[in-house]
Amino acid sequence: MKYRLSFLSIVWFALNMQAQEATTLSLQDALKFALENKAEAQKAKLKVENSQYQIEEVRSRALPQITANGSLNYSPIQQTSIIDGGSFGQPGTTIEAVFGQKWNSIAGVSLTQALFDQSVFTGLKAARSTKEFYLINNQLTEEQVIEGVANNYYQVYVLREKLSLLENTFKITEKARDIVKGQFENGLAKKIDLDRMNVRVTNVMTQKQQINNLIQLQENTLKFYIGMPIATKIVIPNTAFEITPLAITEAPNPETRTEYLLLKKQEELLNFQKKAAIANFYPTLSLSANYNYFGQGPEMPLFKKPSNGVYWSDFSSIGLNLRVPIFSGFGTRAKVRQADVELRSIEEDIKDTQLALDLDYKNATTQIENSISTITNQKENMRLAEEILKNTNNNYQQGLASLTDLLDAENAATEAQNNYTAAILDYKLAEIKLVKSKGELKTLLNN
Repeated sequence: MKYRLSFLSIVWFALNMQAQEATTLSLQDALKFALENKAEAQKAKLKVENSQYQIEEVRSRALPQITANGSLNYSPIQQTSIIDGGSFGQPGTTIEAVFGQKWNSIAGVSLTQALFDQSVFTGLKAARSTKEFYLINNQLTEEQVIEGVANNYYQVYVLREKLSLLENTFKITEKARDIVKGQFENGLAKKIDLDRMNVRVTNVMTQKQQINNLIQLQENTLKFYIGMPIATKIVIPNTAFEITPLAITEAPNPETRTEYLLLKKQEELLNFQKKAAIANFYPTLSLSANYNYFGQGPEMPLFKKPSNGVYWSDFSSIGLNLRVPIFSGFGTRAKVRQADVELRSIEEDIKDTQLALDLDYKNATTQIENSISTITNQKENMRLAEEILKNTNNNYQQGLASLTDLLDAENAATEAQNNYTAAILDYKLAEIKLVKSKGELKTLLNN
């Protein structure tokens, strides 16, 4: 039984490992996953949903307000009133009288309807504008998520490319070390030459381990950015990283950018805030109505009749309520001026944002052009370095080059490869900035 359980455990573990196969993750897959699962994207959607409830809350102020009320009171000691006896045919005397009953109860319904309230009308317009603000904010949040995911995605790719290059370097270095080892064993090489090659092999192995660690950390960061469980294994296809230079067009209109639109909508909200403050200068008019049922007697009125000494009666009223503000200690004026200052402040933010958006586009185009040139040069440089390494390795085996020449050639080839992958990363990051500066980040979802 013990062995059977062990065998079943091994089978379960093998099946579980197969179930945890790596997920192929293209950039589009990563972006879509992030928009559906990342907390920031979900919270932005919730704010849009909540804005509808804010509209309903403000709208309620324009609708009738109906309330029901009731009370039950008992007066163990009733108030005594002093009355002039002349009213009851006893001039020159006073009468002590107790009015009311020890028990009284009242139940009623009241209604209030705003007929004119400028703050309510302004609030309704502001609430609708608030929903539009959160819709734009949701779009901006999605763009920020897309930018962050794309940047991290390309960084993982570059690290994997570096690892691939290091693995090739390790194979070449290990092969050269084996040759030196064979020469040393045959007395054709010095021990110091073998030691230098062993050091070189160890250094490359250490670099591989460091890159492996960085890849793990960067992959975990990418999973965090897209809201994916950290334990999920991912595979990034190389085909997603072909260099296809973007067309450099005229500078886009910054007024179409989400950042600009969000500020303009915020300016609109501040205008409503100012109007809401001004509304405090306006009078308000409302309609009120109520209906009540009143019972009183020496006993608890509930469920009692006149035969028990308890009497019930009803009463109602309908009225218009006018409120005219006359003087508020300059508080309303101060609120209006504060709103005006905030409006002037956001106007400065809008101007600064326009300049920043123009700068982003200019810098992105410059970086794209420089990156393309760098990639072309580094690709050719990498080809030359590999050719030099190949020739130097052949010359070393034939005794026509020294070990120092071979190591220098290997270092130059590794450096050229790293420079090439770094140039690719610079290009992809610049590409994201260019797409962002044109307000087209969402096109990455379909490319």
